Amino acid sequence: MNNFLSIYLISWLAVALIMTGIYLWALKIKNNGIVDIFWAFNFLVIAIIIWLLANGYSTRKNSVFILSSLWALRLGIYLLIRVGGHLKVEEGRYKALRAEWSSAKFFGFYQMQAFSNVFLALPFFITSLNPNPSISVIEYIGAALWFIAICGEGIADWQLSYFKSKPENKGKVCQYGLWNYSRHPNYFFQLLIWVSVSVFSICSPYGYLAILCPLSIGFLLFKVTGIPMTEEQAVRSKGEAYKTYQKTTSSFVPWFKKV
Repeated sequence: MNNFLSIYLISWLAVALIMTGIYLWALKIKNNGIVDIFWAFNFLVIAIIIWLLANGYSTRKNSVFILSSLWALRLGIYLLIRVGGHLKVEEGRYKALRAEWSSAKFFGFYQMQAFSNVFLALPFFITSLNPNPSISVIEYIGAALWFIAICGEGIADWQLSYFKSKPENKGKVCQYGLWNYSRHPNYFFQLLIWVSVSVFSICSPYGYLAILCPLSIGFLLFKVTGIPMTEEQAVRSKGEAYKTYQKTTSSFVPWFKKV
């Protein structure tokens, strides 16, 4: 338990300091969208700290490090390209928040992002500290689901980027690839990542606590900053075309079109 607490606090301090620096940078360039980039990369920082300091079974610990680093790098690089290429243009949702929030509230928001990093990384800590020298079938299933979810999220993000890169698609609704079967395939695979991480963790001591992660992500996606805000912005920018898309396409789980 002492090892868990020390690694957890070191990780929290590291990402809190990173987010403080990013907050100051965002003030300078007047673009809070960069918080998304470093939220993703913070998981890589946490993965490295855990890999260096955790004393669990090496094969399990290495598996957690590889999968979590792969996901953090994939998402971080994608956001770096998407947001970093337009630093002078702040995303609509952050523009809306800027009109409502003070600088102090934004600082609190950045620190909450840091806290969400270590909170969501809870399964990484749990599994990397597990000393059991045998890997169970459930852990193999969790790892496989984890890898599939990382690939699915990457494909969904790439398809959206490809669609937006075509000038003739400006102002249109993306219905390319996975987006023809779900309005939010990226969110679907994002939630699947945390479900698979929980499955991977369930055999470790205190592994049942990992269920808090998909529950939290699901709440955010369905009720707070995920689907509600994204769809409000989409309706504002695309109007009736997006409303038609809402009527014919599954909101979350990829499925066939409604007639």
